[in-house]
Amino acid sequence: MTTQGGPFEGPSAATLRRRAEKMISHLALQGVELSIALVDDATIHTLNRDYRHKDKPTDVLAFPLDEKVSAATGGRRLLGDVIVSVDTARRQAGQRRRPLLDEMTMLLGHGLLHLLGYDHQTDEQEREMTALTVELEVAAAQRRKATRAGPLTVRRGRRGG
Repeated sequence: MTTQGGPFEGPSAATLRRRAEKMISHLALQGVELSIALVDDATIHTLNRDYRHKDKPTDVLAFPLDEKVSAATGGRRLLGDVIVSVDTARRQAGQRRRPLLDEMTMLLGHGLLHLLGYDHQTDEQEREMTALTVELEVAAAQRRKATRAGPLTVRRGRRGG
Protein backbone atom coordinates (compact mmCIF):
# COMPACT_ATOMS: atom_id res chain seq x y z
CA MET A 1 0.00 0.00 0.00
CA THR A 2 1.38 3.42 -0.92
CA THR A 3 0.59 6.81 0.56
CA GLN A 4 0.34 10.21 -1.04
CA GLY A 5 0.43 12.94 1.57
CA GLY A 6 -0.25 10.48 4.40
CA PRO A 7 -0.19 8.63 6.64
CA PHE A 8 -3.76 9.55 7.46
CA GLU A 9 -5.56 9.14 10.73
CA GLY A 10 -9.04 7.76 10.35
CA PRO A 11 -10.74 4.74 8.85
CA SER A 12 -8.45 1.90 7.90
CA ALA A 13 -8.01 0.70 4.36
CA ALA A 14 -9.51 -2.64 5.45
CA THR A 15 -12.68 -0.91 6.69
CA LEU A 16 -13.05 1.05 3.46
CA ARG A 17 -12.41 -2.10 1.45
CA ARG A 18 -15.21 -3.94 3.27
CA ARG A 19 -17.55 -1.02 2.69
CA ALA A 20 -16.69 -0.89 -1.01
CA GLU A 21 -17.26 -4.65 -1.30
CA LYS A 22 -20.70 -4.25 0.27
CA MET A 23 -21.54 -1.47 -2.21
CA ILE A 24 -20.42 -3.63 -5.13
CA SER A 25 -22.46 -6.54 -3.80
CA HIS A 26 -25.51 -4.30 -3.32
CA LEU A 27 -25.22 -3.18 -6.95
CA ALA A 28 -25.05 -6.86 -7.98
CA LEU A 29 -21.77 -6.26 -9.80
CA GLN A 30 -19.76 -9.42 -10.28
CA GLY A 31 -16.26 -9.94 -11.58
CA VAL A 32 -15.29 -6.29 -11.22
CA GLU A 33 -12.14 -4.57 -10.04
CA LEU A 34 -12.17 -1.16 -8.40
CA SER A 35 -9.17 0.89 -7.34
CA ILE A 36 -9.46 3.31 -4.43
CA ALA A 37 -6.79 5.88 -3.63
CA LEU A 38 -6.72 7.92 -0.43
CA VAL A 39 -4.80 11.14 -0.96
CA ASP A 40 -4.20 14.57 0.52
CA ASP A 41 -5.55 17.89 -0.76
CA ALA A 42 -2.36 18.74 -2.65
CA THR A 43 -2.58 15.54 -4.68
CA ILE A 44 -6.27 15.84 -5.50
CA HIS A 45 -5.80 19.53 -6.33
CA THR A 46 -3.19 18.58 -8.93
CA LEU A 47 -5.41 15.86 -10.40
CA ASN A 48 -8.44 18.16 -10.48
CA ARG A 49 -6.41 20.87 -12.22
CA ASP A 50 -4.76 18.55 -14.71
CA TYR A 51 -7.77 16.42 -15.67
CA ARG A 52 -10.81 18.62 -15.00
CA HIS A 53 -9.19 22.06 -15.42
CA LYS A 54 -10.46 23.14 -11.99
CA ASP A 55 -7.63 24.70 -10.02
CA LYS A 56 -8.75 23.70 -6.53
CA PRO A 57 -8.94 20.63 -4.34
CA THR A 58 -12.11 18.56 -4.37
CA ASP A 59 -13.45 15.75 -2.23
CA VAL A 60 -13.60 12.87 -4.73
CA LEU A 61 -12.60 12.16 -8.31
CA ALA A 62 -13.59 9.20 -10.45
CA PHE A 63 -11.59 8.00 -13.42
CA PRO A 64 -13.57 5.31 -15.26
CA LEU A 65 -11.86 2.55 -17.18
CA ASP A 66 -14.82 0.27 -17.78
CA GLU A 67 -12.72 -2.26 -19.62
CA LYS A 68 -14.84 -5.25 -20.47
CA VAL A 69 -14.01 -8.73 -19.36
CA SER A 70 -11.19 -10.22 -21.38
CA ALA A 71 -8.10 -12.35 -21.01
CA ALA A 72 -6.08 -9.13 -20.72
CA THR A 73 -8.11 -8.08 -17.64
CA GLY A 74 -7.83 -11.49 -16.03
CA GLY A 75 -11.51 -12.15 -16.61
CA ARG A 76 -12.55 -9.06 -14.63
CA ARG A 77 -14.29 -5.84 -15.59
CA LEU A 78 -12.03 -2.94 -14.58
CA LEU A 79 -14.29 -0.14 -13.35
CA GLY A 80 -11.61 2.47 -12.71
CA ASP A 81 -10.25 4.62 -9.89
CA VAL A 82 -12.03 6.46 -7.10
CA ILE A 83 -9.72 9.01 -5.49
CA VAL A 84 -10.77 10.47 -2.14
CA SER A 85 -9.12 13.44 -0.44
CA VAL A 86 -8.91 12.52 3.22
CA ASP A 87 -8.17 16.19 4.08
CA THR A 88 -11.35 17.44 2.41
CA ALA A 89 -13.39 14.53 3.75
CA ARG A 90 -12.22 15.39 7.27
CA ARG A 91 -13.24 19.06 6.88
CA GLN A 92 -16.62 18.12 5.40
CA ALA A 93 -17.26 15.58 8.15
CA GLY A 94 -16.61 18.31 10.74
CA GLN A 95 -18.92 20.74 8.96
CA ARG A 96 -21.64 18.10 8.71
CA ARG A 97 -21.00 16.92 12.27
CA ARG A 98 -20.63 13.30 11.34
CA PRO A 99 -17.88 10.71 11.63
CA LEU A 100 -15.09 10.73 9.06
CA LEU A 101 -15.90 7.12 8.14
CA ASP A 102 -19.45 8.14 7.18
CA GLU A 103 -18.18 11.00 5.01
CA MET A 104 -15.61 8.79 3.29
CA THR A 105 -18.25 6.11 2.72
CA MET A 106 -20.50 8.68 1.05
CA LEU A 107 -17.64 9.89 -1.15
CA LEU A 108 -16.74 6.33 -2.07
CA GLY A 109 -20.33 5.59 -3.08
CA HIS A 110 -20.56 8.84 -5.03
CA GLY A 111 -17.34 8.06 -6.90
CA LEU A 112 -18.43 4.48 -7.61
CA LEU A 113 -21.67 5.76 -9.15
CA HIS A 114 -19.68 8.10 -11.39
CA LEU A 115 -17.65 5.11 -12.59
CA LEU A 116 -20.92 3.40 -13.50
CA GLY A 117 -22.03 6.36 -15.62
CA TYR A 118 -24.16 8.34 -13.18
CA ASP A 119 -23.87 12.12 -13.13
CA HIS A 120 -25.51 15.13 -11.52
CA GLN A 121 -25.70 17.76 -14.24
CA THR A 122 -29.46 18.26 -13.88
CA ASP A 123 -31.74 18.45 -10.83
CA GLU A 124 -33.27 15.10 -11.75
CA GLN A 125 -29.84 13.46 -12.08
CA GLU A 126 -28.79 15.03 -8.77
CA ARG A 127 -31.84 13.59 -6.98
CA GLU A 128 -31.27 10.14 -8.46
CA MET A 129 -27.56 10.11 -7.67
CA THR A 130 -28.13 11.38 -4.12
CA ALA A 131 -30.75 8.69 -3.47
CA LEU A 132 -28.48 5.97 -4.84
CA THR A 133 -25.54 7.26 -2.83
CA VAL A 134 -27.61 7.10 0.37
CA GLU A 135 -28.67 3.57 -0.57
CA LEU A 136 -25.01 2.58 -0.99
CA GLU A 137 -24.08 4.21 2.33
CA VAL A 138 -26.74 2.16 4.12
CA ALA A 139 -25.63 -1.05 2.40
CA ALA A 140 -21.98 -0.34 3.24
CA ALA A 141 -22.69 0.28 6.92
CA GLN A 142 -24.60 -2.97 7.45
CA ARG A 143 -22.90 -5.48 9.70
CA ARG A 144 -23.33 -8.39 7.27
CA LYS A 145 -20.42 -9.52 5.18
CA ALA A 146 -20.38 -8.64 1.52
CA THR A 147 -20.64 -11.36 -1.06
CA ARG A 148 -17.25 -11.39 -2.71
CA ALA A 149 -17.89 -9.70 -6.05
CA GLY A 150 -14.31 -9.71 -7.25
CA PRO A 151 -10.90 -8.19 -6.63
CA LEU A 152 -10.86 -4.80 -5.02
CA THR A 153 -7.73 -2.75 -4.71
CA VAL A 154 -7.64 -0.17 -1.94
CA ARG A 155 -4.52 1.93 -2.12
CA ARG A 156 -3.33 4.97 -0.31
CA GLY A 157 -1.87 7.12 -3.04
CA ARG A 158 -2.29 7.71 -6.73
CA ARG A 159 -2.12 5.05 -9.37
CA GLY A 160 0.57 5.81 -11.89
CA GLY A 161 -0.32 6.51 -15.44
